[in-house]
Amino acid sequence: MSPFDRGGNRGSSARPVGGSVPGVDQVEEWPDGDWHVRRVTGSGADKVYRCPGCDQEIRAGLPHLVSWPAWTGGENERRHWHTACWRNRVKRGPGRTRY
Repeated sequence: MSPFDRGGNRGSSARPVGGSVPGVDQVEEWPDGDWHVRRVTGSGADKVYRCPGCDQEIRAGLPHLVSWPAWTGGENERRHWHTACWRNRVKRGPGRTRY
């Protein structure tokens, strides 16, 4: 039996494939397009950023996410978001940019 099988000793600590893993990019489909999303752990957040959703600071050490459009050149549009602001961004009213 492979040590990575469910019945093996080390298999119980394996992460399921396809879950949200901090630091690993995922592509999310939203009504406003496809987005690359990377979750940042608190220990990986060593700078202060400004969230485009609420215009408040994301303090160093606070878990959050980074997103950018999933088109060629979209990586130049990376933005750091509070997780809740990212989830609610499509509900924002007019007058705010989408990223």
